[in-house]
Amino acid sequence: MAKRRVTKKAASRIAEERMSALAEMSKTAARNGMDERAVRYVFIARMISQKTRTPMPEGFRFCKKCNTPFIPGRNCRVRLSGGRIVTTCERCNSVKRMPYSVER
Repeated sequence: MAKRRVTKKAASRIAEERMSALAEMSKTAARNGMDERAVRYVFIARMISQKTRTPMPEGFRFCKKCNTPFIPGRNCRVRLSGGRIVTTCERCNSVKRMPYSVER
């Protein structure tokens, strides 16, 4: 018998559901002090994202170097500097810069 194929749209929908669940689980684990488990959840979510070519959930922030989910004040430092949001990971000291516009 031939295998049933899953369409790309269905695979993308399943991947989004699983990645959002893993993102929530990683945030909860990081807040409860289980850092290694939180890193593992982010790693699995990134693997799913890469395999299905689906973007990570909107608003979920993590360190691209060490896979730590960002929780401001707990494991990352957030500063506003020169029209940019500068986020520094406390675990590996990597820096993420994102532009923002100032209303006048």
